[in-house]
Amino acid sequence: VVVAWSKHVVLFIDIVSDYNVTSMIVQAPVAWDEDAEHLFVTGQVINIPAIAIIIAITILLIIGIPATTIVNLVLVVFKIIILLIFIFACCNYVNVNNYNPFFPPNEGSFSEYGVTGMLQACTYVFFAYVGFDSVSTVAQEARSPERSLPIAIIGSTIISLLLYVGVVPYRLLDTDSPLAEAIKATPYGLWLSIFMDLGAIAGLTSVALSVMLSQTRIFYAMAHDGLLPPIFAKIHLQRATPWNESYLHFLGVFCAIVSGICRVDILGETSSIAALITYIFVQITVIVIRYRHKDIPRPFEVPFGPWLIPTVGSLLCILLMQGITKTTGYRFLVWTALGQIIYFSYGFWHSKRRKSIKSASISSAVGLLPTVASITEQYTQYGLESDLANENSESKV
Repeated sequence: VVVAWSKHVVLFIDIVSDYNVTSMIVQAPVAWDEDAEHLFVTGQVINIPAIAIIIAITILLIIGIPATTIVNLVLVVFKIIILLIFIFACCNYVNVNNYNPFFPPNEGSFSEYGVTGMLQACTYVFFAYVGFDSVSTVAQEARSPERSLPIAIIGSTIISLLLYVGVVPYRLLDTDSPLAEAIKATPYGLWLSIFMDLGAIAGLTSVALSVMLSQTRIFYAMAHDGLLPPIFAKIHLQRATPWNESYLHFLGVFCAIVSGICRVDILGETSSIAALITYIFVQITVIVIRYRHKDIPRPFEVPFGPWLIPTVGSLLCILLMQGITKTTGYRFLVWTALGQIIYFSYGFWHSKRRKSIKSASISSAVGLLPTVASITEQYTQYGLESDLANENSESKV
């Protein structure tokens, strides 16, 4: 997210001035050559804007929730205003002919248009939807979340899709800035480009802020369950929030390093396959919970039964994973291996759920001891009585 943010920042600088900074401060020092399958040096130093915004967000999170909430609210209101300006400026220039063909014909390659090309593109688009996961972490703070959240997520996605697809033909969007190409198809030119870049900067800033905020909540939940060290579960005494400056510094430094040295395509592809794997497990969890926890309250319930949508969703995720490149798969395996090392070296042994299950098993076993002792005593007494009866019978004989 912050790598894309940095591109919009330098694009804005290029628009409002004659100073071209695109190739100076946003290029990663290393990149990956998909054809040769090896890293190469780009000749650039580091992505300075990406590091700067990460540092700013980290400082804001350290200050606390009140300041974070105010900043996020201002950014969201601003980007909504910009989006409304874009909608009203472009709605008269939507050409229905751009929807035909809806699936452009394949041009001889798996990734060149057609249905297979669409699947290839969808694989890399998934990282753009990760922000919706952050919404679910604060769903309890929304009014009627079982109704408002699905409407907001699905409705905004459909509206954005129709606008992006309808304004300009797809062949003109083969660029790093497809939104800029859509704006060029209107007569508003420079001023609309400036507004949209400002809106994109505000929007990506709020997304980055929300993602890092939700990540601290995820760390807190994992540490509370014993999967991470207790430092991640410490609560601020005054604000009663899961903040600890030490791991916020660690999170900020880690994100700054990764965003500063990696290109957006590498991060996007790796995030996409991680999201797909996560969605598969979420779909499976829906099925399992329906049968193992039948009595829990469900304000929102997946429609069409417990099997249809989770099964179809899992199969679609598996289908989309077919477009993942081999090198992306290797990167994901390395990342997964690191997670497994952390889990089996610490999380498995400190998991509160594992300990509770183990304690419950021991308690059940201890609870059975009186029953076993009673049965053994009865059996022993019965055996003694049988032996005495046999002795009496022999004596009589």
